[in-house]
Amino acid sequence: MLTGAATGLGPTIDELLTERADTHTNQVFLRFASGDLTFAEVHDRAARLAAGLASIGVESGATVPVVMSNSAEFMISLFALSRLGAVACLINTAFRGPALAHAIGVTQAKTVLLDASVVANLDEIASSLPAELIRIVVGDRWEELAAASPIPQSSSHSATDPAIVLFTSGTTGTSKGCVLSHRYVLRQAELMSQHLGFVETDVLYCPFPLFHIDATVLTVGPALVLGATAAIGERFSVTGFWPEVRQFGATVFDFMGATLTMLHKVEASDDDAANPVRLAWGVPVPDEIASGFEHRFGLHLVELYGSTDAGIPMYHPIDQPRRPGSCGTVIDAYEAQLHDADGFEVALGEVGELVVRPTEPSIMADGYLGMPDATLTSRRNLWFHTGDRLRRDADGFHYFIGRSADSIRRRGENISAFEVEEVVKLHPEVLDAAAFGVPSELTEDDLMVAVVVRPGRTVDPASLVEFCGQRAARHMVPRFLDFVDGLPRTPTEKIRKDVLRDR
Repeated sequence: MLTGAATGLGPTIDELLTERADTHTNQVFLRFASGDLTFAEVHDRAARLAAGLASIGVESGATVPVVMSNSAEFMISLFALSRLGAVACLINTAFRGPALAHAIGVTQAKTVLLDASVVANLDEIASSLPAELIRIVVGDRWEELAAASPIPQSSSHSATDPAIVLFTSGTTGTSKGCVLSHRYVLRQAELMSQHLGFVETDVLYCPFPLFHIDATVLTVGPALVLGATAAIGERFSVTGFWPEVRQFGATVFDFMGATLTMLHKVEASDDDAANPVRLAWGVPVPDEIASGFEHRFGLHLVELYGSTDAGIPMYHPIDQPRRPGSCGTVIDAYEAQLHDADGFEVALGEVGELVVRPTEPSIMADGYLGMPDATLTSRRNLWFHTGDRLRRDADGFHYFIGRSADSIRRRGENISAFEVEEVVKLHPEVLDAAAFGVPSELTEDDLMVAVVVRPGRTVDPASLVEFCGQRAARHMVPRFLDFVDGLPRTPTEKIRKDVLRDR
């Protein structure tokens, strides 16, 4: 367990950073394309910015929106707010209009930290924001405040107090801000390090946004816990991924959504295995590419299951052979069941909604910021309801079937969009796919799939339908195909199926 705390619950984020600045002074903590920062440098810069923010009235307990792209300034802002006992509300830089107004509004903030590139987005919603809201813009007043003389660390907060707010993607409704404690951040980082075998000499690489759990909690977090290095890319790029991995010296990276498949479908090169990576973790790991991907790039793939709300309750044991399609077993820090629509546990091997609860304090979100009704609904019957449908085998391994809200009802059959997409993506000329329901003249839904073809390739629609028919049940074969140049996605690579349906 973590040291450096006054209680058995562990330290706060700022306490652990202070400890690491002493024990790992010159170790590189944060690595960006712009350069490296040691633990001591991050600690010093955070202490200075904390003083500057305190001088304009940011106090312990305040919730401060941070609307920034991946950068050193983003992380310095988070650590500075932590030092004050304030809460960093990390907002998606793609939010505009009502979504941005909602995210800032629920914080009841008096101050917001932001990049110059998103100032115009705030201007668009100025009428819905408090007139007295103080804007601190990187490249402007942020630098002035970041040059202040350090002040002593606040002792007004503890491990179970809120540290950050991360928003769910909001692909099916209003985004919800998950309130995460200091202990959530550090304990999830510690559990990940334990179950994936991270070590102090690792360089943990993430190309996804810092307002997402993968980057902030599950990459920067383990680096802070271990005294290792977190390497953060500006954004995910298929062509730029491996060059950046090599440039950063990454030994571990994470993936999500279609990113693994997209990397696999790039033309093979003789030097693919000439990279420093030993482990990659994420979801999903498509069965049809897993072994080939590992051999081609010389690394080990590990699948898991988690969410911002719940943390990571399942890992596939890294010392056991892969079970195709499995996201792993439940770790000791959680209890989990699969429930039917009435809240009863389903029989072994049947599909049900995954519900979880912790066996130790403060390792799940403490609720949704400013949304008490949504908080209570998600935690009914003393379980957190994930909205995901899984099945479990006799050995306790779980298999992801799909989102409850992403299920398609066709001709009396429930169809998992995830399973349909996996079949379509098996086609060698298909780069990506998204399945969704559309209105049917026979009531219920009919099945449509948006398809992205690999660059320079073509696919005959009839042949693709035949391909699916040879590999899936009849009711899972798409009736409609929509060939598109690319799938609309959130910055965390979740597909915007609402946009596809609107087509």
